[in-house]
Amino acid sequence: MIPVDDLIGLVRAYNPKSDQALIRKAYEFGKAAHEGQTRHSGEPYFSHPVEVARILAEQRLDDSTIITALLHDTIEDTGASYEVVAEQFGAEIADLVDGVTKLTNLQLSSTETKQAENFRKLFIAMSRDLRVILVKLADRLHNMRTIRAVKPEKQAQKSRETMDIYAPLAGRMGMQWMREELEDLAFKVLNPEGRASIMRRFITLQNETDDVIERITNDMKSELANAQIDAQIIGRAKKPYSIWRKMQEKELAFSRLSDIYGFRIVAHSEADCYRILGVIHQRWRAIPGRFKDYISQPKTNGYRSIHTTVSGRDGKRVEVQIRTQQMHDVAESGVAAHWSYRDGVRAENPFAVDPVKWISSLSEQFDAEDDHDAFLEVVKLEMYSDQVFCFSPKGDVIKLPRGATPLDFAYAIHTRIGDACVGAKIDHMRVPLWTRIRNGQSVEIITAEGQHPQPTWLDIAVTGKAKSAIRRALREIDRERFIRLGREIARSAFESIGKKATDKVLENAARKLRLQDGDEVLARLGSAEVESRSVVRAVFPELVKKENAEQVSAERAVIGLTSDQHFRRGECCQPLPGERIVGLTFRGKGVDVHKIDCDTLAKFEDQPERWLDLQWQDGKHPAIYAVTLDLTIGNDAGVLGRICTLIGEEKANISNLEFLDRKPDYYRLLIDVDVRDAEHLHSIMSALSAENDIASVERHVELARGQRDAKTDLVEP
Repeated sequence: MIPVDDLIGLVRAYNPKSDQALIRKAYEFGKAAHEGQTRHSGEPYFSHPVEVARILAEQRLDDSTIITALLHDTIEDTGASYEVVAEQFGAEIADLVDGVTKLTNLQLSSTETKQAENFRKLFIAMSRDLRVILVKLADRLHNMRTIRAVKPEKQAQKSRETMDIYAPLAGRMGMQWMREELEDLAFKVLNPEGRASIMRRFITLQNETDDVIERITNDMKSELANAQIDAQIIGRAKKPYSIWRKMQEKELAFSRLSDIYGFRIVAHSEADCYRILGVIHQRWRAIPGRFKDYISQPKTNGYRSIHTTVSGRDGKRVEVQIRTQQMHDVAESGVAAHWSYRDGVRAENPFAVDPVKWISSLSEQFDAEDDHDAFLEVVKLEMYSDQVFCFSPKGDVIKLPRGATPLDFAYAIHTRIGDACVGAKIDHMRVPLWTRIRNGQSVEIITAEGQHPQPTWLDIAVTGKAKSAIRRALREIDRERFIRLGREIARSAFESIGKKATDKVLENAARKLRLQDGDEVLARLGSAEVESRSVVRAVFPELVKKENAEQVSAERAVIGLTSDQHFRRGECCQPLPGERIVGLTFRGKGVDVHKIDCDTLAKFEDQPERWLDLQWQDGKHPAIYAVTLDLTIGNDAGVLGRICTLIGEEKANISNLEFLDRKPDYYRLLIDVDVRDAEHLHSIMSALSAENDIASVERHVELARGQRDAKTDLVEP
């Protein structure tokens, strides 16, 4: 544990005007508060807050952050209260300490808490004061450095949490050095054999090639000296986890990896950066597609640098990053550079991002997403994405993740532009909406009144903002239709177990499924986002049929018949398992089965002796029940093929197809589809409804195509 004078000396080295007395007071306060407490290693517990403070001092952070580090466990683990800390050190520091305490108590690794909820809580904490997360990251870094002292199961739990949450968060904040160290420390716990293998191969490679880094560094120094450019050159091998991840992503053996060495050149001016780039490219061959200019197009977290990859000695690829000292400070500290000091004054770094603007822009779109799983998707897209830079027709720079499409560009400008998008031009050429945008391209969006987002856009869009806006618009457009469809699905599903889908039942299902209300349950049922089985199981788990239920015999699929009676489905209404049914007897010991709401039944109201109360057998029915669908589709190439593919993907067979009407712009046709039950049919109709070129899809219930008249066939016995 470093003495208080050493810590103060470390702070005063970059900030001579720091409040030495207040830091000393916090040191003594924390030491006294943690008196008698020890860590798992047996060391005094206060050694941990001191090391956290040292990590933050190495980032040249302000006094309040250093003092918060010294006190960050006092409210949680000692008798000190918020009021005591506020009285001794002021409200600002007390709020910071309280924020770190609440963040620590989130139980981010709890199996009962969804990862999406963890991220949401993190962003709420960050939005109040970003220094809270800076202290927490430093706290996690020191805990990971000393993790060998805790139990193996705790090591694995904390390492997974670090890999999933804290490491990517550090990277997103621009603190790349911390991300790499956190990943490597977690990698050492989660996959010690893999890391040891990388290290062994590294040592072997160094023995075979001598010191490659030193030789390439000397080559670069010589070239820059010849060009009369003064700059600092830093060379290093990439971290084991970074190499392991690249091996997994590219499915390459270690021997085939090339760019495992990186070099950083820190210049005196921006002009020198571009001069150095010219020198590097003149001396070594540049690798196509590996050049990125983050000086002219900085990242959202303020990062600026020129990246290029060249073929160095012996054909080995090396990555080179070129930047100024100010850019380097931001690259090392990220968003934390906003609070850093240099030469005794708060650093006025023009490249440091305002943390308030940064976190508000990052969390704005997350707030609009009320679905936990969709929120997690948005977070991961934003946390792990690289960027491309393109231009609007007016010359404005738009930053997007790599792989973004014109749809992402449209929604980045404004949600209204995205919703009304009908086409796009890239560099004045008309392109499909799924085209991937490349760096430096000019993008123009074509809009039209009355246009609405299409379901297929979800597969085209890349950014979280675009996907959230599209989902929201689709839900609003289709909500009423989906609610009506969902109500029918729910009615059928609950009646199959002898229950009714009342409002109270649906509200109960919404609570169990963590949805807003009963209407949301119905909407998700209708849009096939939730299965009816899941809804029924949420309310009546003991009544739901087991997944391994036996196959129902086609001959005995209906309950309520005598042993000598056989049934046939009414072709007028085509009833399906899962729907309420009634039987009508006819000559020859046969029974016609109809849906309870079939119009044919009205013709036999005066013959109650012929009615039978029937129901479908529980279990899995074979896909043998034909249902006729009435479709109106666009007259375009490939539409009918897509329809057949969609039905096939739903594990259904097409037994007949008939065109009713052919027009220049649309066709109307009837398709007979063999299905298992009502739920299977609804899944097929939902899939077809989502297809852009299908204007309408309905269940066909009229007597058609020479089918017999029910009245003439259903004669009295």
